[in-house]
Amino acid sequence: MATVTFDTHEFVKKLKGVGFSEEQAEILTDLQKTTAQNTLEQALHDYDLENITSKKDVELLELNLKRDIKQLEIDLKKDIEILRLETKRDIAESKTELIRWVVGVGVLQTMLVSALLLKLSGMH
Repeated sequence: MATVTFDTHEFVKKLKGVGFSEEQAEILTDLQKTTAQNTLEQALHDYDLENITSKKDVELLELNLKRDIKQLEIDLKKDIEILRLETKRDIAESKTELIRWVVGVGVLQTMLVSALLLKLSGMH
């Protein structure tokens, strides 16, 4: 809960200085202090003053957001580079595998053609 800084001693001195008795000054001071506190509590309730954001709060939030965005950009660039390298590796692996299949099929085809030629040449 918020409080009001209120110099009761100074207030009593001023009241006594203009002719109030000690008892009158103390009672009036106590009432003034209570009134000020009640007014502050009502304002806090009515205007939700405890949740007010200051310009400094907004600037700090903006600074934190900029830092977070910058970090996300750095992380994203790293992730993109990793994906690029993984994609290049995957393409190279696929290319190697494809070459193996093509060579294997070529060898098989050559063997079949040779076998057919041998069979045909042996028939005549």
